[in-house]
Amino acid sequence: MNSFSQLQLAPNLAKAVAEMGYESMTPIQAQAIPVVLSGQDVMGAAQTGTGKTAGFTLPLLQLLSGGQPAASNQVRALVLTPTRELAAQVQESIETYGKHEKLRSAVVFGGVNINPQQMALRKGVDILVATPGRLLDLYQQNAVKFNQLEILVLDEADRMLDMGFIRDIRKILQLLPKKRQNLMFSATFSDEIRTLAKTICHQPQEIDVAPRNSTVDAVEQQVYEVSKDKKLGLLGKLLQDTRDQVLVFSRTKHGANALVKKLAGYGVDSAAIHGNKSQSQRTKALADFKANKTQVLVATDIAARGIDIDLLAMVINFDMPQVPEDYVHRIGRTGRAGASGLAVSLVCEDDRDQLRAIERLIKRRITRMEFDPGSLPVAQAVAGKPADDDDERKPQQRRQPQRRASGDRSSQPQTGNRQPRDGNRQPRQDGAQASPRSRSQQPRRPQADGIGNTRSPQGQQTRAAGNPHNRQQQSPSSHNRSAQRQDPNRPRQPGQNKPAPPPKDGNFNREGASFAEKANKKGDSGFWQKLRNGKLFNRS
Repeated sequence: MNSFSQLQLAPNLAKAVAEMGYESMTPIQAQAIPVVLSGQDVMGAAQTGTGKTAGFTLPLLQLLSGGQPAASNQVRALVLTPTRELAAQVQESIETYGKHEKLRSAVVFGGVNINPQQMALRKGVDILVATPGRLLDLYQQNAVKFNQLEILVLDEADRMLDMGFIRDIRKILQLLPKKRQNLMFSATFSDEIRTLAKTICHQPQEIDVAPRNSTVDAVEQQVYEVSKDKKLGLLGKLLQDTRDQVLVFSRTKHGANALVKKLAGYGVDSAAIHGNKSQSQRTKALADFKANKTQVLVATDIAARGIDIDLLAMVINFDMPQVPEDYVHRIGRTGRAGASGLAVSLVCEDDRDQLRAIERLIKRRITRMEFDPGSLPVAQAVAGKPADDDDERKPQQRRQPQRRASGDRSSQPQTGNRQPRDGNRQPRQDGAQASPRSRSQQPRRPQADGIGNTRSPQGQQTRAAGNPHNRQQQSPSSHNRSAQRQDPNRPRQPGQNKPAPPPKDGNFNREGASFAEKANKKGDSGFWQKLRNGKLFNRS
């Protein structure tokens, strides 16, 4: 049985499937849908892009269509997903297949206002799609109840564990009725997943339509071995040579942002999607990409979990994944629903180990491609700035002249090593930039400088004591008063021979030194009294 017409779906569901133009089922759909309709628990494993979502949404809609509607704040079926994008994708599928049914559905996830979600739940919801954290928040506020729950679905169960949701999932399981139907769907089932399934499912029917960690046969895989300095140019050329939409994978959030800026220099319109973007930004980027308004979407692994585009022609791994299994998920974004696709990986010397691990996992050697390094395009300057500025290091380096002007490195020679702005933070591994507020809350520790010496805690205490209001903004009037007090012939006060470090938030005047610093140098006895009285800074 491989035709939807053989399933004997409810007329409204069959009509929706026909309107979508679907006739034949994928293997996971053909095997899972009849079992779910029979009321059994299911463990379903299939390659990414083979139709798992329809494999549970269609029978879910049919099972609920003839039952008692959900009462206020009640839920009849719960679908848990690891990411916001995937939750939105599942909700879209439910709305598409169930558009002729009278069932109510809703999606809830973090990053957006919780009040509209509470309002939607007041009427009762037949199918609720949720991320674990936001669901627990709603339960704690008595916005959702599970007395009427009939079916639980765990989608992308392997990713749930990878992202650390196991504790939240167990909390949620404690809230649900013991008598329910349980469905677990995933790209793969690890030993950990099977252990979890034993605590959730009751005598589940296991459906595995593809070998573990295998890739879709319809996806052509290529590798370009390229030096690190040519990597961006090769990416620019690949994108210039195609008019198709392309999904580019970056290992870090900051790297995704940097790629978007740099690709503009090659005339490539792109947008980034990752966990540091607001939900409205993520939704817009994905919507523009699906609507073909943006040619290139630069994503991290987690954010890409909700990207489901049938005709996505190409996936490019600009950064190779650290976990080999993620490669399978990445390239599964293309070649979906039987369509052909192309997966290209840019591998520099630092990526050789990851490539070997991936090839061992998928049990095949990926085709090596050749290119002419001399034919690579040169990025053009955008908005007055070089398009291929180095990544996150450049903004820090541009602030160094200001630090030297203030005497921050008075007796030590400068090296090429970049120091963290606040004297103790190392660059974040995921590339995400901390907000000014979060930086101010970091504990201070002795920190090695660029030449191997260590800054003492006492020096850090001096900085903190020397500028307690360094995050306040300075009024123009106070700037004038400070400038008037400049007197190069005035003797220094005891204990002020060494200039104080600049404020860590970069509040400098036009000459590059902070006001607190200038007061230290001049020993102004009335400076701190005026500071305490609020006369030097604006109050908001």
